[in-house]
Amino acid sequence: MSNMQNIIQKAFADGLELRQRCASELAGPIAQAAECMVACLRSGGKILTCGNGGSSSDAQHFAGELVNRFEIDRPALPSIALTSDASVITSIANDSAYEEVFARQVEALGCKGDVLLALSTSGNSANVVRAVEAAIAKGLRVIAMTGKDGGKLAKHAGIDTLINIPHAATPRIQEMHITCLHILCSLIDDTLYGGCA
Repeated sequence: MSNMQNIIQKAFADGLELRQRCASELAGPIAQAAECMVACLRSGGKILTCGNGGSSSDAQHFAGELVNRFEIDRPALPSIALTSDASVITSIANDSAYEEVFARQVEALGCKGDVLLALSTSGNSANVVRAVEAAIAKGLRVIAMTGKDGGKLAKHAGIDTLINIPHAATPRIQEMHITCLHILCSLIDDTLYGGCA
């Protein structure tokens, strides 16, 4: 077997093992996160999302699934990715600090009863931690998606729900994050509108 084939086989094997572990360990936290999001949406609230790098893309992906559609045709659901507005992000980073790029937007856009979905594979991203602190101060519910040991976010007393992927490799964590986000979309659709695909 070539080195490329070894890398391919290991990636799939590690991913399969992690999925099996997460299927049993994360069913409770994922259901709790879905219930929190459904309650928010039913009461007229919105879901804010944030993250860096690949987690930024995941945050935007999730918001897009809610605003547009996931597997069924249904009314648009209110969600805003705090990662999308380059003018806002760069002005905050320039005038204040990069650590404030999400927190400042939470202060501007978040309302009591909204939900912040905070993604960080390490759980230690300073700007995500600051967003969580700003959300708690404004009365938002907070769902954190992390990896490894959960980092600072796992230890934060104000987190309502933690979905932690217990793996050391960022690619495997991100693969599970997107799986969890898709499951959340399915649960929201099913609870609010009576079915998935």
